[in-house]
Amino acid sequence: MERARAVLLLGVMWVAGAAAANVREMELPVFTDVTEQAGIKFKHSYGDFEMSNIVEAAGYGACFFDYNGDGFQDVYFPNGRWRKDINDNRGRELRDKLSNALYRNNGDGTFTDVTAQAGVGGDDMAFGCSAADFDNDGDLDLYVLNYSANEFYRNDGDGTFTNITGRSGLGDTHWSLNAPWLDYNNDGLLDVYVCNYLEYDAGKFRNFYAASGHPGPLSYHGQPDTLFRNNGDGTFTDVTREAGVYNPEGRCMSATAADINNDGLLDIYVANDAMENYYYENTGKGTFVEKGASLGLAFGENGQGVSSMGPLVGDVDRDGWPDIFIPDMSYSTLLVKRGEFYDDLTTRSKLAVACGQYTGWGGNLVDYDNDGYLDLYIANGHALHEFTQEALLMWNTHKPGVEFLDVSADSGDYFHQKYVGRGTAAADYDNDGDTDILVCNLNDRARLLRNDGGNRNNWLTVEVKRPNGKTDAIGARVTVQVGDLRQIDDVVAVEGYLSQADPRLHFGLGKATKADLVEIRWPGGKVQQFKNVPANQFFKVVQDARQ
Repeated sequence: MERARAVLLLGVMWVAGAAAANVREMELPVFTDVTEQAGIKFKHSYGDFEMSNIVEAAGYGACFFDYNGDGFQDVYFPNGRWRKDINDNRGRELRDKLSNALYRNNGDGTFTDVTAQAGVGGDDMAFGCSAADFDNDGDLDLYVLNYSANEFYRNDGDGTFTNITGRSGLGDTHWSLNAPWLDYNNDGLLDVYVCNYLEYDAGKFRNFYAASGHPGPLSYHGQPDTLFRNNGDGTFTDVTREAGVYNPEGRCMSATAADINNDGLLDIYVANDAMENYYYENTGKGTFVEKGASLGLAFGENGQGVSSMGPLVGDVDRDGWPDIFIPDMSYSTLLVKRGEFYDDLTTRSKLAVACGQYTGWGGNLVDYDNDGYLDLYIANGHALHEFTQEALLMWNTHKPGVEFLDVSADSGDYFHQKYVGRGTAAADYDNDGDTDILVCNLNDRARLLRNDGGNRNNWLTVEVKRPNGKTDAIGARVTVQVGDLRQIDDVVAVEGYLSQADPRLHFGLGKATKADLVEIRWPGGKVQQFKNVPANQFFKVVQDARQ
């Protein structure tokens, strides 16, 4: 029996080695850590010197957004604070020394810290962030998700922001983690879904296994998320109950919006901690219906509730239907549309073998080699201790049925180092035609990973704008056809764990020198098509006011 097992193991190792050798022959891109040369000096702190509770362990994400409209993606980092109801007394020396940070992209591969100039340093322990043009004036406003009251900053269009939290009504006082924007009622104004986590008790609960470090999520009551409707006058109204998305005991780690059922309306997928996930299907009547369990979207493999982190939506098998990947504390979860329901392909796709040895948090479904298929980056780190882990890069093999191959070892020095990873954000920060990745490491330096070699294949980046030519057309569906390969993506930037990605939609074209068809389904349902679009460009399309 032992000999048989040894032969089987050798066979598996030989197959994996052969596959890896084939990948190396294809000259896949590598990621280079350019944090130092880019001038990004931000270092995260949870407001203390030793992690001792679930609030400190949650970490942070980052937000890519072009706040000054110069065509380059800038980046915002939330940061922790010392709070007497969360941190130990030893951390008091950090009081008033920690700040969130805004880095302006200079367009030459470097960034400049403009936090003080912009006025967005923040006042509370922050975790996530998102940006959207809530007032349709052509620039992106900034929402920061905090332990107590959230902060909302209006972009003044001159490089500065004004805190309008009080007037706007967006100062949600729950412990908030992320906030995807969507026009759920199709009135032309962006609404926002605020993901709230749990009710921390300032360390009162002490009945836990000491070796675990601190109590887990089931030791606390969950909190309801909040859906805020944009009133069009600079204010928002809580419509959570009337919209059908009220769940008082949710433990939302992150949420995202996408047209998951292909009906032209943005739905909401909520990843919860240590319980079932929610899928809110948009009815088109200003309400949602929760269908997670009935469609196979509520649980991980074998039906267990897992500690879900940051959900990602993308068509991994290129069948025209969005699929969902969620990193977690187990083997992660890949839910692929099969007929009327979703099938868990985590094991069959080879993701379970790679992910099972880590705790996954942030991730990105990106076509990093521009071959037309979505690959997967995952940031890993222990949940209860500051135990470091390697990141994962899983290459989509294009095989029928979905299969990924772990190419981390051959993808750059960063993958041979260990961090306590949390949020990640993807963007083509240098506008060179391939997708780069920003990694948020707990109580450590954030790391910018430049994609080197992804643009050896051809690509097309589609910018979809509202009639003013500046505001992203959130909710639009873009389809790119190259031969028999059909790719889809939705204009919704908030994805993954506590983070926001480049809102410009990036499509790999392989060796094709043009896209045979680019189709845009605008919010509201009107369709616009472009044929024979040349590759290797940022293709900007502005919505006709009549559409």
